[in-house]
Amino acid sequence: MKDLKNFTNILCGNFDNSTQLERFKKEGIEGYPYAKHINTVCNDKIKNIPSDFEGIFVIEESYYTVNDRTNPMPHLFLFTEENGKVTLTSYEIPEGYTKQDFTYENVESIDFKSLKLSEKFTPAVYEYKKGVWEGGSVSMFTPVMKFTLFERFSEEVLEVTETIEVNGKRTFGYDLPLEYRRI
Repeated sequence: MKDLKNFTNILCGNFDNSTQLERFKKEGIEGYPYAKHINTVCNDKIKNIPSDFEGIFVIEESYYTVNDRTNPMPHLFLFTEENGKVTLTSYEIPEGYTKQDFTYENVESIDFKSLKLSEKFTPAVYEYKKGVWEGGSVSMFTPVMKFTLFERFSEEVLEVTETIEVNGKRTFGYDLPLEYRRI
């Protein structure tokens, strides 16, 4: 449980990639979104969790702004620890909420028994190596759509690489990882 708490302490808080975007502007690199994450432990909002439950649920509120248009992308994640590794399991947005209103502040109570695992997302596994948590997963969202996630988390920065390929051709993603720093 010690590793899990270390992991979620690094992961939770308010982050954005504004420092990276400032650097990119000086380097002439374009086409990256302004991105913001608000990651909050939410076990307190989930009722009927078994008394021996050792996982940590986190609501990730992600906002991506491109051309003055902001798209919310919230997620409900469960983090568990086994043999020094942390596993991220994704859940569907609970019934009664949408992408626009699923935030920690808006959630009053979610019944643990009503939670539904995401059938599309392959759990991501993270290992601690030389002061950095790193890991990810590959998920087949459809027979022709592959989602690849790779992340590196440290006290200084959360580096996130996400790509989507359709029939082997990248349709979403960036050449460099997005770098989130605590704000």
